[in-house]
Parts: sequence; C-alpha cells; structure tokens
Amino acid sequence: NVSRAIPDVRDGMKPVQRRILYSMGELNLFADKPYRKCARIVGDCLGKYHPHGDSSVYGALVRMAQAFNMGATLVDGQGNFGDIDGNGAAAMRYTECRLTPLAMELLKDMGNPDDEIVRWGCNFDDTLKEPEIVPGRFPNLLVNGASGIAVGLATNIPTHNLAETIDGAVAYIDNPRIKLADMMKIIKGPDFPTGGYIIADEELKKAYETGRGKLILRAKTHIEAEGDKRLIVIDELPHQVNKSALLRGISDIADESDRNGIRAVIKVKKDADPMAILALLFKSTNLSTSFGVNMVAIAGGKPKTLGLLDIISYYVGYQREFIVKRT
Repeated sequence: NVSRAIPDVRDGMKPVQRRILYSMGELNLFADKPYRKCARIVGDCLGKYHPHGDSSVYGALVRMAQAFNMGATLVDGQGNFGDIDGNGAAAMRYTECRLTPLAMELLKDMGNPDDEIVRWGCNFDDTLKEPEIVPGRFPNLLVNGASGIAVGLATNIPTHNLAETIDGAVAYIDNPRIKLADMMKIIKGPDFPTGGYIIADEELKKAYETGRGKLILRAKTHIEAEGDKRLIVIDELPHQVNKSALLRGISDIADESDRNGIRAVIKVKKDADPMAILALLFKSTNLSTSFGVNMVAIAGGKPKTLGLLDIISYYVGYQREFIVKRT
C-alpha cells in the first residue's frame, strides 16, 4: 500500500509519479528545453526506478499532462494526450513531453544524494539512488488531488485551486491554531478542472473535518432563445464525466465544443418547459454526479484518513523540515 496507490501527504505524489518527474529532471527536460519522446522517459523510468509494465508508467505520465484531470498539469505534452470524450492518448513513440514550470517547483533545491536534503533510497537493484520524497514547494496533494485503489483501502482527493491552497498554507503558518471555519473562508471548496457547480452543504464541512464526505457535482447550463424555440446549452461538465457517453442518450443534441471550451446544445420543443427537462436530465444522466471524498494519504509512514487542516499541517511541517535541512 505504502509504495503504490496511495500518495504521500508531503509531496502529494505516488511513487510512479515521483519517479517519472525525477527521470524527466535527470534528462534535463525543463520547461525551457525542447520536448523529448515519451518513450525515452518511460524507458528510463522503467530501467532505473520503476520495475513494472510500461503501460502503467505511460498511463501515469499521460494523466499528469491532461488539463481535464489535473488541478495543475505537471507534464507539458505535445501531441495527442487524450480528451474529455474518453479517447486515449497516442502511443508513446508519437508523443513528446517536458516538465511544466510548476513541476519544476516540486523538484526545486533537491540537491544530490550526498547532500541529504531530502531522503534518498536505493532503487530496485541497488545500483542507483532515487528520492523517497521530493521538496514539493507547493501543496500538490490538495492542488492535484489523487485517486487510487490499494489493498483494503482507497483514496479519492478532489483538486483545489492553486492560489487558494497556497493562501491556506500561508494562513496556517501565520496561525497554526486556525479553525476549520476560518480556513474554509480561504479554501472555499474543491476546484475541479472541468468546472461545473458543487452543491455545497454540510457534507463539504464534514469532508474537510473528517476526510470523508459526498459532494454533488452539477453541470453548468444556461437557456438560450432561438426564434420560438428554447435551447438548453451545457457549458461545463462535472469532473470525470465522459462527454460523448453523456450526449449519446439524447436524440437532438449538437456538440459544438471546440478548443475554446465545451458547448453542447439541446433543442427543446416549442411547448415544453426547459427547466423541467433540465431537472429530469440532472436526475437521470451524468449532468449531475456525486464525488465521494475519501482523503487517505501516507502520513508518518502509514496510510491515514486526513481532514483539510491535517493535510496542511503535515505539509507545512515537512516544508519547515526541508528548509532547515537545505539551509
């Protein structure tokens, strides 16, 4: 469990993600350098640090480049990295990538194994050193969330807004005894990359307090007039809803989405009530879904269910420790 599907509370990454980013750092694939074939990165990561299937490494790399899955992408991909309609990425021999500027903040000031700024361990055959943790100079666990199924436990952490999360960490540094209610004025709730609405009630407070709760996510829609007809327009979808699967069940619908964003148009008959139709769509389709928050992360070497303040306190504690060691 500890070294597979559950992320670490300090840098917010699973081992496969940490190894991919570290491999990319070793290849000097920084944000200002040219792109490099993904196959090269996957091969390096497999051969040096991650003795599992190439598809598991490439799958993790692709997800870190998908803006509709991540709060803030860590891999800058060039080529086909899949889309919200559920189409997969191209094979790794075709796609290219490099680190995003934000991913470089995760790896910043790590030093080398002799400096002992972060903890280093041996790789699978004891020939190389790899970092057991990276500096993580922003609260990546909250920003990018995580989902994973391990043995006997699972995790599902929603994504959050980068600026709000950093402000929350700063507020915690200023006042470690801050109350959850005050923290929730800064971090108001999750911020999903595909947009939509969160129907926030007591459940959100419960999720932040205990680490478990259920949020209702709803698509963002508006109604337009076209002559004497009404159009229901879908602008944003709930997180992890497959757009083409959602639109399949409706007969007269035009998917007008382009590179500027999502726009799906449903034409309503003259005498029908668009609000009633919308209510039915929310009830019986994925225009409204639920997100089961289950914030499990590795803290102090073992999996724990953590509330919002717990995650921030572990993160701030680690940053303090890191800065002392670096200094």
